[in-house]
Amino acid sequence: MPTVDDLRTRLADHLPRLRADLEDLVRIESVSADPARAGEVRRSAEAVADLLRAEGVDDVSIAAAEGGAPAVIARIHAPEGAPTVLLYAHHDVQPEGDHALWDSPPFEPTERDSPAGPRLFGRGAADDKAGVVAHLGALRLLGDELGVGVTVFVEGEEEVGSTTLPMLLAEHRDTLAADVIVIADSTNWDVGVPALTTSLRGLVRVSVEVTTLTHGVHSGMWGGLVPDALIALSRLVASLHDDAGDLAVAGLVSGPAADVDYPEDRLRAESGLADGVSFVGTGSAVARLWTKPALSVIGLDAPRAEGASNTLVPSARATLSMRIAPGDTVASATEALRTHLLAHAPWGAQVEVTFLDGGEATAIDATGPAYDVARDAFADAWDGVRPVDLGVGGSIPFIAEFLEAFPAASVLVTGVEDPDTRAHGANEGLHLADFERVVLAEALLLDRLAQR
Repeated sequence: MPTVDDLRTRLADHLPRLRADLEDLVRIESVSADPARAGEVRRSAEAVADLLRAEGVDDVSIAAAEGGAPAVIARIHAPEGAPTVLLYAHHDVQPEGDHALWDSPPFEPTERDSPAGPRLFGRGAADDKAGVVAHLGALRLLGDELGVGVTVFVEGEEEVGSTTLPMLLAEHRDTLAADVIVIADSTNWDVGVPALTTSLRGLVRVSVEVTTLTHGVHSGMWGGLVPDALIALSRLVASLHDDAGDLAVAGLVSGPAADVDYPEDRLRAESGLADGVSFVGTGSAVARLWTKPALSVIGLDAPRAEGASNTLVPSARATLSMRIAPGDTVASATEALRTHLLAHAPWGAQVEVTFLDGGEATAIDATGPAYDVARDAFADAWDGVRPVDLGVGGSIPFIAEFLEAFPAASVLVTGVEDPDTRAHGANEGLHLADFERVVLAEALLLDRLAQR
């Protein structure tokens, strides 16, 4: 059984190669949302498969379900009586957006300093190609001393909703079945402070269209008598929150949050809140972020302000993104939102609500031997700093798929990100020192699960 110091020494030896492997993966433009780059997504899957084969893993395949993006499945069979651990990550990435917003080319990994220490910048450097390489690194550190069975599952369409994941889990259920599942696609509490994610809000997206006229009419001739759709839509959207900023939709679930202090100065800095702007809602900051519902307007169809004519707008449409708390369901929350919107239509305006997509919220009972081992492994990798049980305000809907497919497994949601990672945005960056700790922690976890 290697000691913590043994594994630290091995990590130092392996780190240059792990870094090179990560940089090679970042250079592949595996944007799953862009059909023109489907070949790059395939190339990314092949690169991951090659890395696993280079570690001596013989049972490696690339799988897809019903035209979905390619996933990599690799398997190391468990010794007699030992548990099997499934290591999940994804190799697809978000679109990079406007290159002008990046301080270095998005697909050319670049190290720069940051206030918290050196980071590696590039699309996918953290989300989630670092997760792929963290799994690879843990296997390298243990080598022939690996005492558990390991199945590596690297998905190729997480960034577009994991549409075919349920089919993949069903088709490969026997191969993917495990006692412990490690999902490396979340965040840590802060640089230097690890976390286990134990709850995630779900998502409901709807389109709401308001119609007040059959055609546009002159605002001078009819204004003051006939309502325009933009004003009606504005009043309807305003009805969704009370004066404090809490969501005013009846029937939604809220729950308690962990007793974690999130200082206001840190909240302001990490959120980018503009000077003079107040936070919205009531209750603790972490409850508002993790265990209470929230709703935002993320899109609006209306005439452009520049060049607008003096015309009453006949119809207007908004896209609403609602985060639902653990304990709620997509079906129930969607119906509550629909009921509210129809009931609050101003001046008899016609309101049409269209469901776009959703993902279930997740709550994990993070107790038991696997979680005890994980917490100790994290504490040793982070020099005595124990992990925080973290809630996440965003959604990772596929976690619910794993919980449903393998109800007896212990699911550990970990990750390489931190509050300044900027995943999905320009200048996404991986904190390099924390990445090393993640690799070490996972190696310790696998080794100690074997001892258990």
